[in-house]
Amino acid sequence: MIRLLAILLVCAAPLRAMTVQEITTESGITAWLVEEHSIPIVSMDILFRGGASIDLPDKHGATHLMMGLLEEGAGDMDATAYAEAVEALAARFSFDASRDTVSVEATVLREHLGDSMALLRMALVEPNFDQVAFDRVRGQVDSLLRYNARDPGDIAVGQLFSDAFPDHPYGRTVEGTVESIALLTPEDMHIARERALVRSRVFVGVVGDITAEELMILLDNLLGDLPTEGPDLPENVVTQAEPGIRVIDFPSPQSNAYLAHESIPRDHPDYISLYILNHIFGSGYVSRLNQEVREKRGLTYGVGSFLVPFQNASLHIASVASENAKMAEALDVIKAEWERISTEGVTTEELEAAKRYLMGSYALRFDSNQAIASGLAGLQFGGLPIDYINIRNDLVEAVTLDDINRVAREHLHPDRLQIVVVGQPDGLTSE
Repeated sequence: MIRLLAILLVCAAPLRAMTVQEITTESGITAWLVEEHSIPIVSMDILFRGGASIDLPDKHGATHLMMGLLEEGAGDMDATAYAEAVEALAARFSFDASRDTVSVEATVLREHLGDSMALLRMALVEPNFDQVAFDRVRGQVDSLLRYNARDPGDIAVGQLFSDAFPDHPYGRTVEGTVESIALLTPEDMHIARERALVRSRVFVGVVGDITAEELMILLDNLLGDLPTEGPDLPENVVTQAEPGIRVIDFPSPQSNAYLAHESIPRDHPDYISLYILNHIFGSGYVSRLNQEVREKRGLTYGVGSFLVPFQNASLHIASVASENAKMAEALDVIKAEWERISTEGVTTEELEAAKRYLMGSYALRFDSNQAIASGLAGLQFGGLPIDYINIRNDLVEAVTLDDINRVAREHLHPDRLQIVVVGQPDGLTSE
C-alpha cells in the first residue's frame, strides 16, 4: 500500500516540493519514503520502540551493549571481516540505543544496495556476539562508565533522573553500571536483541534512489525475520522527586547543576507554545537565562534550558556550570527568572523574534538525506502526521501572545523545582 503527500523538505539544494510516500509491506511494516533519484545513494533510519527501558531488571545496560556489538561480526564473518565487507561496499552503518528506542542508520550506494542490505540484515538477524568482540566492546563501555563517574555533569544528570524516577527504567542510565555490565554474557546479548529488535514496533524513514515497490521488497527481506512481538513496554510515570536541592560533594573548582520539574508530552496541544516559550527562556544567545546569568552577571560560560519529552514521562530541565563561589547566585537568578516568566509571561517582541528564528532555522534540520530519513522515522515514532514538516511552521506562526502566556502560567512550576548540584558550592547544602 502506498500513500502520497507533497511536502516541503530540504536537501543540499534550496527548499523544493518533494513527495513523501507512506508504504506498507506485505508483512505489515510501515515506512515513509522520499524518492530522490538525482544522486545514486539510499539513506535509511530505523527506530524500534523500547530501547534501554526494556532491559531486564538484572541485565541493566544489556540493550546498549548489544547495539554496540551488532557491527562486530555476523553470519560467518568475524568483526574484521564484517568491517572489511562493509568498507568494500562504501556503506555506512551505525547502531545506537536511548531510553526509548534503539536506532539503525544506513547510507549506501545504489549500485551496492542489495549487497549492503544483505550485510545489514546479517547484523540484525545473525549477529555473532562472540566472546572476543564482546569482551572488547564491554571494556569500552566500562571505560566510558568510569569516565562518566568522574564527570560532575554526568553525575548531576544521573542523580536527577534517579531521584525523579526511582522505581522506573528512566531512573537508570542507558549504559548500565560498571557492576551490571560486568555480569552480562554473550547469551544475554542474544536475549536483548530478540527483545529490542521487534518488527511490530519499528518506524522507518528512507530517502534516496529507490522506488516504493523496491523498498517494500527490501524491508520485508531486511526485517521480516525479526521477532513479531516483544516484551511489555514501561508504563507512564510522573516525577517522584520532592522540590528542593540536593548537593553532592565533589572536589572541583566549579559546580554543575540541573534543575527540573514535570512537563507535558510531545503530543500535548500546548507543546508548540511551550517549545517557543522555552526558546525565549533558555535556548540560545538572546534567551533570558543566557542574558541574565552569563551576559549581565558573568556567573557562567554555559546556561540553558530544554524540554525532554520521553515516551512515558516529560521534564522541563535547565542546566548551569559555575564557579563554586558563584553557583548559589547563579541558581537564585535562574529560579527568579523561572518565576518571572511564569507569572509575567513574555513580550510581543520576544514572541515574534522567537517565531522568526524557529521558523527560519527549521529547514536546517534536514540538510542531508540521512537527516531527512531520521526526521521521517522520528515523526512516526512521535505519532505526528505525515504532513507535519509542511505544517510545522504554520503551527509556530499561529501561536499568539495570549497562548504563550497562558502556557507559561499553566506549565511552568518554579515552586516544584528539583535541583541537583555536584561540586563544592559555597553556601549551598542539601535540603
